[in-house]
Amino acid sequence: MTESPTPPSEPPETASLREPSLVLVNTGDGKGKSTAAFGTAMRAVARGWRVVVVQFLKSGEWSVGEEKIGRQVGIEWRALGDGFTWDSENIEESEAVAQKAWATAREKIMSGGYELVVLDEVTYPINWGWIETSEVLSTLKDRPEKVNVILTGRDASQDLIDVADTVTEMRNVKHAFDRGVMARRGIDY
Repeated sequence: MTESPTPPSEPPETASLREPSLVLVNTGDGKGKSTAAFGTAMRAVARGWRVVVVQFLKSGEWSVGEEKIGRQVGIEWRALGDGFTWDSENIEESEAVAQKAWATAREKIMSGGYELVVLDEVTYPINWGWIETSEVLSTLKDRPEKVNVILTGRDASQDLIDVADTVTEMRNVKHAFDRGVMARRGIDY
């Protein structure tokens, strides 16, 4: 039998530094990167923040639950991708779509009109070289003071990790997909 840990008797050290905004990265091979970002978006809306989500893989043709409820609570939702690359009939067109999505994302960040900008699944087009890493990094560094940004996707580069204030890596311990179970409405989308 494993011994139970002792509950803490002292509070953790408290933080004393206040930053006007943060960059968060949700990465790793486990489930929950986008889900965590959308949960934070809901929290931000509840605090009166203006929030925009820019999705780099999902298109407006996809019917996803988080978009439906997000729009209902006032999140501006931009599903600007064109789907999975393995379904693409024209990979150069898919690259151009990703670049247009990045132009929209950059405009939203630099406008200063949002307290939170979520860049969902942005690591993929960055890693494929479709979006210049240097441009993403400079946008994050030069963003208006009150704009928080969350980036999601597998295999976040060390450069993204370095510029981020908080990085969470979701680790796949076990996934239903591994035994052939299809994605489930309400759980996965």
